[in-house]
Amino acid sequence: MDNSQKYKPTDKMIDLISDNYSLLQVMSRFGLSLGFGDKTVREVCELNGVNCHTFLTVVNFVAEGFSRLSGSDEDISIPALIDYLKQAHLYFLDFCLPAIRRKLIEAIDCSQDDVAFLILKFFDEYMKEVRKHMDYEERTVFKYVDALLQGNAPKNYQISTFSKHHDQVSEKLTELKKLIIKYCPAKANVNLLNAALFDIYACEEGLDSHCKVEDCIFVPAILKLERRVREHEK
Repeated sequence: MDNSQKYKPTDKMIDLISDNYSLLQVMSRFGLSLGFGDKTVREVCELNGVNCHTFLTVVNFVAEGFSRLSGSDEDISIPALIDYLKQAHLYFLDFCLPAIRRKLIEAIDCSQDDVAFLILKFFDEYMKEVRKHMDYEERTVFKYVDALLQGNAPKNYQISTFSKHHDQVSEKLTELKKLIIKYCPAKANVNLLNAALFDIYACEEGLDSHCKVEDCIFVPAILKLERRVREHEK
């Protein structure tokens, strides 16, 4: 482990969360639950069968404002990283975005206001776009990586295709925020709409973080694996 990193295996897990509550999401996506007492990061990871090095790589990358590129790291566990990304997908698609939608419906009356209807329609279209993007990762990218891990390099795909395909899925939320802020329906429940807007901002930040982990940790790790497999096949 790089001694210059902010968080280390010997740190207490509770200190990470106390220092930066946004790391709760990283913990959750690695399958780590609360209730770990005064155990260290290494102890919590070992008890839960989580690769400590990979966990801390993501934690430090997120905590340090995405300034630490980890592409040269040979010790990343790719299966652990894929599990983390899959759990992030489930969080956004099954919890975060549906929860925002419910708040929007409670806050605005779509049946009597054209702007309210437009807001919900825009959000639904955005959810479809996010789902399409994440389905592509699940069905194409992760299956390709599984083949690489088995020592096979399919000829019809390479990880650079994903890198080009991978745009920032959070960008359209900016338009939705502006739509709500500029044209808030007069009969809206202001407190509920503000709560939904707050969640939209948090979701945007979360999606941006997710994309950066994929671009700066996942893709470089797969590029190295891809090169090794292809060279071995020659």
